[in-house]
Amino acid sequence: MKDLMGMMKQVKEMQERMQRLQEELGAIEVTGTAGGGLVSVTLTGKGDMKGVKIDASLMKPEEVEIVEDLIVAATGDAKAKVEARVAEKMAEVTGGLPLPPGMKLF
Repeated sequence: MKDLMGMMKQVKEMQERMQRLQEELGAIEVTGTAGGGLVSVTLTGKGDMKGVKIDASLMKPEEVEIVEDLIVAATGDAKAKVEARVAEKMAEVTGGLPLPPGMKLF
């Protein structure tokens, strides 16, 4: 029975660390870029978009499609960076134990 109590305590501690991690992820901001920096997108650690910046040189009617593609590319870049940061934070919380396949924080 003593082992069960110890395990329950560890589960509670892990839950508390996960809650703190969720709060930290909301505060993290990561910027992805595309087109050599002409377009940038900022996401939170939870994947919420916080901002988009587009260089004025792209603001021509004939380049709308290019700008749209660059926004998508910059968002993908920022998302990859967010996922890397989340993985780092998860390693800190779980002590390096991997999450089960398919389990995500956001």
